[in-house]
Amino acid sequence: MLAGKAGPAAAGPSQHADAIVVGHGLSGLVAACELADAGKKVLIVDQESGKNLGGQAHWSLGGLFFIDSPEQRLMGIQDSHDRAHRDWMTTAGFDREPARRGSEDYWARRWAERYLEFAAGEKRSWLAGMGVFWVPVVGWAERGNGDPRKPGNSVPRFHMTLGTGPGVVEPFERRIREAQKAGRVRFAFRRRVDEIVTTGGTVTGVRGTVLAPSSIARGRASSREAVGDFEFRAPLVIVASGGIGGDQSLVRQNWPSRLGTAPGFMVTGVPAHVDGRMLAITERAGGRLVNRDRMWHYTEGIRNHSSIWPGHGIRVLAAPSSMWFDAAGRRFPTPGIPSFDTLGTLELIQRSGHEYSWFVLNEKIIEKEFVLSGSEQNPELTAKNLPLYLLNRTKGVPAPVQAFVDRGPDFVTGRNVAELTAKMNRLTGTGLLDAADLKKQIARRDDESRKPHSADPGIAAIKRSHAYMGDNLFRTAPMHPILDPAAGPLIAIKMNILTRKTLGGLQTDLSGRVLGDDGAPIPGLLAVGEAAGFGGGGLHGYRALEGTFLGGCLFTGRQTGRAAARML
Repeated sequence: MLAGKAGPAAAGPSQHADAIVVGHGLSGLVAACELADAGKKVLIVDQESGKNLGGQAHWSLGGLFFIDSPEQRLMGIQDSHDRAHRDWMTTAGFDREPARRGSEDYWARRWAERYLEFAAGEKRSWLAGMGVFWVPVVGWAERGNGDPRKPGNSVPRFHMTLGTGPGVVEPFERRIREAQKAGRVRFAFRRRVDEIVTTGGTVTGVRGTVLAPSSIARGRASSREAVGDFEFRAPLVIVASGGIGGDQSLVRQNWPSRLGTAPGFMVTGVPAHVDGRMLAITERAGGRLVNRDRMWHYTEGIRNHSSIWPGHGIRVLAAPSSMWFDAAGRRFPTPGIPSFDTLGTLELIQRSGHEYSWFVLNEKIIEKEFVLSGSEQNPELTAKNLPLYLLNRTKGVPAPVQAFVDRGPDFVTGRNVAELTAKMNRLTGTGLLDAADLKKQIARRDDESRKPHSADPGIAAIKRSHAYMGDNLFRTAPMHPILDPAAGPLIAIKMNILTRKTLGGLQTDLSGRVLGDDGAPIPGLLAVGEAAGFGGGGLHGYRALEGTFLGGCLFTGRQTGRAAARML
């Protein structure tokens, strides 16, 4: 590890590296790999200890978005670049003058175009060449209602990595360790960057605070005790520090007015070190921050029964059989169906006048339809034991899910609707729910489930799910009445808003150079990953098709790292 204190910024032999990467998450590691492979010397700086190498990606489910992959073809899925392009652009909804150079969406749209080419091209072979493999059953996230004019994936594209998030990080960590042994990569852990140093209009390094050493476990909030200061110099600085999802005050500050007031209570889907500090620091250095009101927060967040970071929430990835109600017990209309449209459902919840909602289901549904997001919630898949993972998806309630049924603070069970409703009201400390009304709505849905040509949107969604082989085999319960006593006890889950991703970010050109307010690149300054809105300041637009966050980190890290090597 490097010493903390250095003199004033300078060029030539006194520089500490050819490039400084601020952040040791996935995008930073990928960029550093590309630079090291080109023979450049890289210094990776992070405010956390080495135990957090890989950043947020370590905690992820490892989902990746591919277009026309072998796994899709195996599942009988017909996909193409043109089809994915249509889905992406409809879903993203770029509306901030994407054709005008200098607008907020100009570079975002261009990065999206390039990313789609990557996802349909060498993305999969590039990763497979490093030993990455995927579960053969392709998931169908953000599927919408089947209308091509509406947001969503018209076909399944969510490929779960064998090894989950750690499996995605693994090849890049391996390459970085090899480069470290060769003397091309060095780490400066527990260095909190407080300023990007500029000399004569050009970025020449970073300075900040040395934090006290920490042995705390990965993901837990670490000490911010200052024990010194530092300054490092390099001709290029790459910001790879992530977004704002770990700081709810920043989430509320940037909450879009179109969604009303931010919920008073939210759970947090990322560790506390995802604090957004570097966005403001880069802005002070002249970088342009765009689309800051675009965020990706999940509507199916549950409080972790064994929290790792403050306010730790887990996202439920459900299939369509659960019924979704607002806090007052009114069934949501479309798109308020599990797996349909995250942002559309968030809008429904916000309009309901309450900050949470309810899933109502039974044991038969939860044993097949619930996947919990996160590497730690999928131990067999994280351990790359695919046979055991698939076996556990077909026999009873998976152990991590059952742990939430038994211990999760947002779960209640009941033998009948009256008992269930009483527990739901008790959990929230309200009398909002009426058992008779709730039972009537469930019974109405159950009647529709028996009709061969039901017009009920939820029933239609289940049938559409069954028409896809992967869902029919592993993800969607057979059609049945929720109130069927043979389907096990009733379950209700209080769903909270879960903070997760920053869709806007630092505006970058296709080389990853951070742009200023005048649209010109700031010499010596680049950005990757979530800090850059996954490319250009927001390649997702308003909505994500899922599997595209890790992919955006991979793509921006690769694209920018290679461009940076050419700049040196």
